[in-house]
Amino acid sequence: MTGFKVINPGMHSLLQDKGRMGFHSLGVTSGGAFDQYSFGWANRLCLNPENAGCIEILVGGLILEAQLSTQIAITGADMPIKINDSIVENWCTHNIQAGDKIAFGYATAGCRAYLAVAGGIQAPVIFNSLSTVVRESLGGLTKLGKPLEKGDIVACSSSSHSTERSVPAKYHCEFDTDIAEIRMVTGYQYEQFSQQQISQFFATDYVISPNSDRMGYRLQGPAIDITGCEMLSEGISLGAVQLPADGMPIILLCDRQTIGGYPKLGSVFSQDIAKLAQMMPGKKLRFKPFSIEQAQQLLQESAPK
Repeated sequence: MTGFKVINPGMHSLLQDKGRMGFHSLGVTSGGAFDQYSFGWANRLCLNPENAGCIEILVGGLILEAQLSTQIAITGADMPIKINDSIVENWCTHNIQAGDKIAFGYATAGCRAYLAVAGGIQAPVIFNSLSTVVRESLGGLTKLGKPLEKGDIVACSSSSHSTERSVPAKYHCEFDTDIAEIRMVTGYQYEQFSQQQISQFFATDYVISPNSDRMGYRLQGPAIDITGCEMLSEGISLGAVQLPADGMPIILLCDRQTIGGYPKLGSVFSQDIAKLAQMMPGKKLRFKPFSIEQAQQLLQESAPK
């Protein structure tokens, strides 16, 4: 088996594809790349199928040594990247030869980068996906949900692709330096909240708690009194914004539980999940109400023609 040898796994590097769809009835969450936008561009640059496996690199520190000749693409967070002794750009492809070392520094803006390989990464498929979900001990190289470790071999095939490609700057991620505006599609439970609760929610600048991960972002701010708001357990959608008993909102994300009973104001608009994926604890965000009609129109306008 040849591919890329892990010299240093970095902070938290995971194999990901688009995720496990259709298994919530079994209690299996979707997982998948957190920033599907950057993930998608990485695969397009490598001319891969849209569901090809990539490496999701949190914060940085990953060092790989190539054992074959191929082409890679790197997208997502601003991380200093070196191939051997040369600094290279992200949001473009790079031709790799056996023996080359690819080293990621630490993010200066955003926090997740994606590395795609021509032809895709090869790993065991469980429930139609190779995605790593640590909390469920599922997926990845070992099938046990473990992040990449020193000495691992990330398998792939050699490739003769050599034409270099890049993503125009206008399509690169934008990283909010002050307060990110997150659009929330209001849900069917929205009208069960009082006007005071709703006004407080949308007027608050929340801070992402250190107790946040791919399962969910816990937010810090003034607590919302939800006394008397009780719901039956139901399926949880990606981006659901729930209010637990302490009144501090939680945004449920790609590694979320499949059911829950806390009241929910709505769900983050799908295009803004990628924005959340690039935000670290301590960053601020503000919610903006967004109707299902607005969401549908924007998705239609941005669909490939």
